[in-house]
Amino acid sequence: MSEFISKVDIEARKRAAEILKKKFLTLLDQINKGEPLVLEIPKRTLNNTVYDENRKLLLLGEEKLKRSFLDLNEARRFMQTTLMASIIYDALVNNEYPTIRDLYYRGKHSIVLKAPNGKTYEENTWDEQKESDSVIVDIEVFTSLLREDMLILSKEKGKVVGDMRIRSGNDVIDLSKMGHGAYSIEPTPDLIDFVDVKADFVLVVEKDAVFQQLHREGFWKKYNAILVTSAGQPDRATRRFVRRLNEELKLPVYIMTDADPYGWYIYSVFRIGSINLSYESERLATPNARFLGVSMGDIFGTPKKKAYLTERERNAFIIKAKDYDIKRALEIKNYEWFKTKAWQEEINMFLQKKAKLEIEAMASKGLKFLAFQYIPEKIQTNDFIS
Repeated sequence: MSEFISKVDIEARKRAAEILKKKFLTLLDQINKGEPLVLEIPKRTLNNTVYDENRKLLLLGEEKLKRSFLDLNEARRFMQTTLMASIIYDALVNNEYPTIRDLYYRGKHSIVLKAPNGKTYEENTWDEQKESDSVIVDIEVFTSLLREDMLILSKEKGKVVGDMRIRSGNDVIDLSKMGHGAYSIEPTPDLIDFVDVKADFVLVVEKDAVFQQLHREGFWKKYNAILVTSAGQPDRATRRFVRRLNEELKLPVYIMTDADPYGWYIYSVFRIGSINLSYESERLATPNARFLGVSMGDIFGTPKKKAYLTERERNAFIIKAKDYDIKRALEIKNYEWFKTKAWQEEINMFLQKKAKLEIEAMASKGLKFLAFQYIPEKIQTNDFIS
């Protein structure tokens, strides 16, 4: 074992390998008992996804599917699942760090099969990466191990900057001394230790460009904030990192996105989880996250507050909503977690005005306006949707 591998990684490997081994050894028990080989895996379907009103999370329901080796319709998927599990297990015990793409290639090969009539033919273990990716998700659900727990790496996407020191591997990194750059959130955020954090809140910005502008303008220094960007739809590592900042350090989390249905959904993924990956929500979602804006009320005003944009600025910055924007808004309006009074008013105003606005429009009004008036004023006056 390399002397350079951190103890944190070693312990994570041992734990994941043991859980993986224990779960799949149940198949050996079935063989010893003369029983048909069956894997019971929670269903990853929309019908088996439930919104827990008390916990404010999207969760996987209790329905399970039985994947039987002796069922011709399930045999191939059964083979793919056990094959992928063995590849991941080997990587764990051999101290390797595979990517999802690596796992696809490691398992991709042709199997020679013999039909009852004596003819032989070949079939691939999987043809496309989406097949192997789906199998990895099945293993996550079956074992209750996220791929990050199994040290499967993915491309870094999210970034963070602020007055904080973290330990990653054997190194302590000062996130306040990254120059004009920022720390790329690693794909295994649970292996990060928070050594020292001095902050009053977390601001998550959807757009990387706006994040960079706020960083260079010194927003996080002036307001003692941890500044994060998801660079669009958030990846799992960014969501987990934000959850830890809120859960462990008790820092309020504010989300800032475009004023459109896609921005609203990015916020909801941070807050209550993803519909497609609801099994992750208990670890990745931040139920206390608040939607800071950009809101419809910020653009057009409401009976209770003045708009941040003048009529002239609105005419210069707003974008006419397309039919697909309207369709998406109507879908979101019917999601249980968007049926609060504040969100229904927000969505109805969008449907009435048929207009949207990107965060960059607020920066176009003036970066100092965005950094030193708009954002801090909304936080100080509790002008957010939760």
